[in-house]
Amino acid sequence: MQENYVDRILKAKVYDVAVETSLESAPRLSRRLDNRILFKREDLQPVFSFKIRGAYNKIAQLSPISAQRGVICASAGNHAQGVALGARTRGIPAVIVMPLTSPDIKVQAVADLGGEIVLHGDDYDQAYEHALELGRARGLVFVHPFDDPDVIAGQGTIAMEILRQHHGDEIDAIFVPVGGGGLIAGIGAYAKSLYPRIKIIGVEPEDAAGMHDSLRAGKRVTLDRVGMFADGVAVRRVGEETFRLARQYVDEIILVTTDQICAAIQDIFQDTRSIAEPAGALAVAGIKKYVARENCTARTLIAINGGANMNFDRLRYVAERADLGAQREALLAVEIPEAPGSFLRFCELLGRRSVTEFNYRYGDLRAAQIFVGLGLTQGKPALTNVVPAEGIVERDLLRFAASADRSSHHPLAAQTMITTEI
Repeated sequence: MQENYVDRILKAKVYDVAVETSLESAPRLSRRLDNRILFKREDLQPVFSFKIRGAYNKIAQLSPISAQRGVICASAGNHAQGVALGARTRGIPAVIVMPLTSPDIKVQAVADLGGEIVLHGDDYDQAYEHALELGRARGLVFVHPFDDPDVIAGQGTIAMEILRQHHGDEIDAIFVPVGGGGLIAGIGAYAKSLYPRIKIIGVEPEDAAGMHDSLRAGKRVTLDRVGMFADGVAVRRVGEETFRLARQYVDEIILVTTDQICAAIQDIFQDTRSIAEPAGALAVAGIKKYVARENCTARTLIAINGGANMNFDRLRYVAERADLGAQREALLAVEIPEAPGSFLRFCELLGRRSVTEFNYRYGDLRAAQIFVGLGLTQGKPALTNVVPAEGIVERDLLRFAASADRSSHHPLAAQTMITTEI
């Protein structure tokens, strides 16, 4: 099957609609991490996502008779745009079933490409089941977003381009965002066939770790629920064929938090002046976590920047959380006695530290809650002496910091309460 996929990738029909994207150096991030970081700019595709490759390759492979029936797909947005553009290019009808939670920018983009939109369900899996039923009823050809050899081969053309743009002997690892697994299956099958030493490392959100959990269990698992922040990879169950290929070619899966994804979006912006969507920034978040864990230097690490279909109104949230993900800010929730002088003593304990956000909430006659954001200059270690006395001990602060890292909701609602006796 390895040689079969290499052959499929070499013969894939993607360039009628897709472009060969650049492999660009990220100088600022490279200096910070002391490694050579390269971005594969799939956000520069006509639909601002790599998904156009697999979608069009599948549509291009259809026989004239099958194509005349029209196509249908289920997608949170990026695959939907690929199918809509591919169908328009071939001159056939396309029905796109999208979850009700799909970002407006992706829904509008599909409409602009001429696709017939059906909004159904709260997540991809519900949209998927409805698309299958609708396809059977109307005789449409289903274009799977990841679990199809032609789709996998289309995504695999990214690896073909990378190895044409940079010699494989000089690449240490390729970091790939993972949802259903089509992208990492295609990249892994091609890259490992030519350069087995290159590590293929997938990156998933902690709250959508379908491939990570499946590989650990040795079989495909179905997640009870998935987080929707990185909607492009919000898949409860990975594909059967993609899982088989991942077991063969993927070295590991790294999990990252929402805050780490937001920090990665900022990192990409600083080097490219482009804004990645959350799923599109996963690979960069994974690289940062990998470098910190391995304490490595002077390696060449490639991130697949998967897409840039970000709703504008999410930028404020991303900006707020980016400093947390980069450990430039700590959010503390503290309970103090509702008594004269206790608030003054709390402020004295903070000293001359930079306060980035502050909220004082009256609780009852006994206690009040304070929410405070503090600027950090030394990352998480600086938390150990933020409040060095009066009932807040080091382990409480470190435990709080870990909780803050895992949070994907509003910080005031999500933080662990630290009880003090000042």
